[in-house]
Amino acid sequence: MKPEELLYAKTHEWVHVAPGEGGQVATIGISAFAVEALTDLVFLELPSIGKELKAGESFGEVESVKAVSDLYAPVSGEVVDVNEDLPNNLQWLSDDPYGKGWIAKVRLTSEAELKQLSNHAAYQKQCAEEQH
Repeated sequence: MKPEELLYAKTHEWVHVAPGEGGQVATIGISAFAVEALTDLVFLELPSIGKELKAGESFGEVESVKAVSDLYAPVSGEVVDVNEDLPNNLQWLSDDPYGKGWIAKVRLTSEAELKQLSNHAAYQKQCAEEQH
């Protein structure tokens, strides 16, 4: 996936929406900016399949040598798939955050929530402001 085609939450999760079984399915991950800020990842907690997520609520954790950070759901819906290989291959988050580094897939319950997310240009601006 190309970063320019994704939507972003203020908390640095990215979303890619595509048609799926039973409705629109959002693939969720964390941005390269977030991975670089965390550095030296040591642990990732995935949500369980079937879990109902609410936009803005924590659905897992990523832990680095420096800190533990919550992962926040950028959209609401049911978890239909998780990247089970990711916790044992945390380097994928650094090497390929928009591909192999995806975290979960969620069947959307509200497409209107997508309007709350930023496009790539707005997200780049947010990241630039956070670095100052």
